[in-house]
Amino acid sequence: MDQAFNPFAGPQRTPALTGGELVYAIGDVHGCYELMKDVLAQLAADYAERACGRRPILIFLGDYVDRGPQSAKVMEALVWLKRRSDLEIHFLKGNHEQALLGFLDEPERGGPWMGFGGAETLASYGVIPPQAEDGPEVYARARDELLERMPASHLRLLQQLELMVVVGDYAFVHAGVRPGVPLEGQAENDLLWIRRGFVDQPGPFGKTIVHGHTWLGEQPQVTEHRLGLDTGAYATGVLTAARLEDGEVEILQAQRGDVWSADTARAVA
Repeated sequence: MDQAFNPFAGPQRTPALTGGELVYAIGDVHGCYELMKDVLAQLAADYAERACGRRPILIFLGDYVDRGPQSAKVMEALVWLKRRSDLEIHFLKGNHEQALLGFLDEPERGGPWMGFGGAETLASYGVIPPQAEDGPEVYARARDELLERMPASHLRLLQQLELMVVVGDYAFVHAGVRPGVPLEGQAENDLLWIRRGFVDQPGPFGKTIVHGHTWLGEQPQVTEHRLGLDTGAYATGVLTAARLEDGEVEILQAQRGDVWSADTARAVA
């Protein structure tokens, strides 16, 4: 793969191998339940034709909650998916899940989270979000109400999220990796938050890195050593996934009608 890769021209050749596995990676959902449902339907149709007795591996790259309007429905769908024995499913932890868990532990420090998506997540669970001027007791009350309304299965899933999954020549993480640091030595903060120092570096990174977190518009970012699948679903209306097999990668996308243009899209956390 290189910068000339056309994500919409069908399967593209790559030197990276999956060890014979059929792997699907799904970019940042951010509360966009309908888009997630659409892309999962596409994947189901795809692996029904291609699995040939293999158990497909589905890897979600994190950031299931915040920004979009249906975080609670997304979480319920993930809980349901986890029960399926015909699929090997991995849910990675994103920086937004880290922020949600931080709010549950220390609600008085939740003001910044409200500003970058937490308010939408609380609303999706039927909780009135605190305002910036509210005191710590209001934030604590919102946390308590969220815990009352959030199913225990949602909380368990959040607490069990993975930081990295390796399949063959690929490593799957939420944000990226710190160049020059072995994969096994990567810091959690980098795996969840890194942007500068990763997306602006050519690599190599030890493995081909498949990640989310940083989006530039409706098209995935594809270079020789990384594949960025976040396409800003909550803003662009485009949710991106990729099918990875030995020597091949193909992009699949779901799209809604009321989308931003790529020219107006901005990369945000």
